[in-house]
Amino acid sequence: MGQSIVIDTGPDFRMQMLREGIKKLDAVLFTHEHKDHTAGLDDIRPFNYYQQADIPIFGRLAVLEQLQREYAYIFNEKRYPGVPQVDCVEIDHNPFQINGIGITPIPVLHYKLPVFGFRIGNFSYITDANHIPEESYSLLEGTEILVLNALQKEAHISHFTLDQAIEQALRIGAKKTYFTHISHRLGLHDEVEKELPEGIFLAYDGLKLSV
Repeated sequence: MGQSIVIDTGPDFRMQMLREGIKKLDAVLFTHEHKDHTAGLDDIRPFNYYQQADIPIFGRLAVLEQLQREYAYIFNEKRYPGVPQVDCVEIDHNPFQINGIGITPIPVLHYKLPVFGFRIGNFSYITDANHIPEESYSLLEGTEILVLNALQKEAHISHFTLDQAIEQALRIGAKKTYFTHISHRLGLHDEVEKELPEGIFLAYDGLKLSV
């Protein structure tokens, strides 16, 4: 059986896992601490039950500290039976492994907030960013499939606009790029895709990629 590694646990984490029929959860990677990326953490508890094991969660120190504040009941010394069971693993800029799978953090900025993208093999994932530091581009070299955020067409303080995301995608040069973290302000899916350069697409719920 392959590995099942989730990036962020959004508010609809439970429905996503049910929809995709995920029966095993090996680890969770957190890009950053904003609630729309952490609100589904409580719903890992069925995996605790079926796997009879803690779920490793990986994040920078500030992210893990935020989770410990928001989900204090998970981390209490006297934990109520049935609460989620996690094993916090602090990560920094250095590559690491999960069950033999190499993962490289990609530092980006979400306005002034440090966020990690992640590279796994030839797949790179960056969400909630409006700036990629020069040193991070070298980590993206050779990426064949890129997922990148493109919030809307109008300027935004902490997210790439559609034009900015296209510019970044062309610079990174992946064979295929999929835009995610899309606002309703971006426009209708079919209409926006007609505006995109070759090899760039809009992501959608249930999208499956072979990497």
